Amino acid sequence: MKMLTIDDSAVVRKIISAAVVVLGHECLEAESAQDALDLLKGPEKIELIFLDWNMPGMNGLEFLKTIKKSDQFKHIPVVMVTTENMPESVIEAVKAGVTQYITKPFSIEELMKKIIDSLGGEVN
Repeated sequence: MKMLTIDDSAVVRKIISAAVVVLGHECLEAESAQDALDLLKGPEKIELIFLDWNMPGMNGLEFLKTIKKSDQFKHIPVVMVTTENMPESVIEAVKAGVTQYITKPFSIEELMKKIIDSLGGEVN
């Protein structure tokens, strides 16, 4: 199963990728929402997205709203991984279609639990 992490921080992308690999999956990385859209339109079948909110250019919420409007991508679960921790932000993301929400900093255990929950309990 292929997953995609979208974050302008290379460190956060590597942490998420490592957790995905431990669970037996492959993780692609994008440092911007535009890079992520290009990857989604390519040949790879992405089955879970990890998304940062605060990025230059198109932010994570705008990206989320964009893919949720698309018949091609709206089915893909999205885990928001962000420093945005205000209740209003969480509510706005949920209304826009986010599946799970994790605030930074996060533990690997918390991240792995969110991955498993997002996949309906399916690990491998």
